[in-house]
Amino acid sequence: MQTPLDPVVEYGIERARQLLNGKKVIAITGAGVSTDSGIPDYRGQGRVVRDPLTFDQFLASEANQARYWARSFAGWNRIATAEPNRAHKSLAAAEHKGLLSHLITQNVDGLHQRAGSENVLELHGRLDQVICIDCNEYISRLEMDNQIQLQNPSLTRQLEVEFTPDGDAEIEVPADFTAPACRSCGGRYKPDVVFFGEQIPVARVEMARAKVEGAEAMLVAGTSLTVNSGLRLVKQAKEQRLPVVIINLGETKADQITDVKINASAGAVLESLYL
Repeated sequence: MQTPLDPVVEYGIERARQLLNGKKVIAITGAGVSTDSGIPDYRGQGRVVRDPLTFDQFLASEANQARYWARSFAGWNRIATAEPNRAHKSLAAAEHKGLLSHLITQNVDGLHQRAGSENVLELHGRLDQVICIDCNEYISRLEMDNQIQLQNPSLTRQLEVEFTPDGDAEIEVPADFTAPACRSCGGRYKPDVVFFGEQIPVARVEMARAKVEGAEAMLVAGTSLTVNSGLRLVKQAKEQRLPVVIINLGETKADQITDVKINASAGAVLESLYL
């Protein structure tokens, strides 16, 4: 049974249907679509209030790399065991019904694919893969966790811990913690995600732009568009004169240029639109 919605929200949904129906729609999603799965966002309620580790900080020292991996080991299990919610399921249903052509997500949790979405471009990478930044070898996140556990046998996962959407948990890092080195070259492992301050691979940016170029309308859900990678795509859509619908609880950086802004939970609105 769907949750009753505020009349203002219902009016926004009806306007959104009028703009999106019959068009080739591309969706852009952010952390707000995963909050109902127990994963906090960076700026909403329940967030961990601290600055995330930047790419330059990660590269700067072995101590920072060890700090990241110890905290990530604690938080990753919460990401790995999260289940898709009604927002993910609604978007997957929209794709299967032919109402959504592609989905570009800023999330790294893999929940869109687990819900059944197929045409997904992960703009910021995915947390369940690990790459050596010195030789580009990939390993799975499970293998990385096994290596961490072998090197740090006293390390345990806490059941209740605050964490960010990239799995960085709020814990005290053991002084003797060591991060595994690459099994092939002895280099540095990092999750295959785009850190704050790191550039998105050019090929991925071009692919995202091409998908927007081929669209007839844009749906934005669960993001404040504070990160420029998503905001640029919305601005591109408006340059192409595409109708843009934004669903987000709170302000976004594109509120002044959108055709419809629905100030509500992404899950409730997407459920009404597509399920």
